[in-house]
Amino acid sequence: MRFRPTTGAEVDRVAAVTVPEPVGWIGADRYRDEFGKGMYRPEWTWLAEDDNGRLMARALWWGRADSVHPVALDCLHVDLAAGDRAQVATGLLTAGLRAFADAGAPKPPLYNLTLPLGWSHDPAAADAVAWRRTAARAAGLSHEVERLRLEWAAGDVLPKPGNRLTFAPASDEEFLAVLRRIAVGSLDDETRRNAAALGVEAAAREELEFYLGCPGEREWWRLAYGPDGRLAGLAIPSATPYARNVGFLGVLPEFRGHGYVDDLLAEVTRSHAQAGAKLITATTDTGNAPMAAAFARAGYRTTEIRMIWSAPVAERQP
Repeated sequence: MRFRPTTGAEVDRVAAVTVPEPVGWIGADRYRDEFGKGMYRPEWTWLAEDDNGRLMARALWWGRADSVHPVALDCLHVDLAAGDRAQVATGLLTAGLRAFADAGAPKPPLYNLTLPLGWSHDPAAADAVAWRRTAARAAGLSHEVERLRLEWAAGDVLPKPGNRLTFAPASDEEFLAVLRRIAVGSLDDETRRNAAALGVEAAAREELEFYLGCPGEREWWRLAYGPDGRLAGLAIPSATPYARNVGFLGVLPEFRGHGYVDDLLAEVTRSHAQAGAKLITATTDTGNAPMAAAFARAGYRTTEIRMIWSAPVAERQP
């Protein structure tokens, strides 16, 4: 089996691949459209070919139009005729990740697999996850987390505004200071991992830089203050290339357990809706039960599950 990146002349060949399994995948129209925008690229699109040159597998890594390196693996498919699908996928992922590292990528891009609700009770979906999980882990993406994708759509009931918090804009340094404090005791998997690997200061700065680089507007961001005027948390409404997004919500440790997350989420949802958003998306870990419950109370619907595999991080030594 030969593993290689594509050339710009192979767009039609790549786009012709279809995935018959009950998992999320990238169809021809989206691939062509986002290839033209630089979100898929020849060097981020990898193929596996047999000795006769037949296309047996493809891996599509995605990034923002201004990304230097890919951000995530969006689609991994191996044809049944390839034999051991996990083995072929492992070779393809390993080759691609090695090339990205050689090109200077600071860390391996994660693998994001979209699944239908109840996927674990569907034998076809469970099998589709199993060989992909084996390949991801064998290629070094051994950390697994399950996330919910949620949506609020125009016409849905807006969450009621809270009357306990007031909101105000603030500087980047003020947001950075709050992000440092929010990291302590967070239930969010990525926040915990980044803090353990980088230290709270560097992790908070990375979070800030990430949201500054998102399509959302910086002027949307707000700090939240409690009834006594003390700082209680923050709300960072954001956007993806496809829709408005909840972004990042956080309550300071000393204010947790009092339902302030509902007030923050209501503020973000209402601000997006008042700006004319037809769709607001969000994600949260299945392990972050309080946040998932807050989304449900605010009228967000869970539309799909995402399994995310990423490289493990070494904890930062004190």
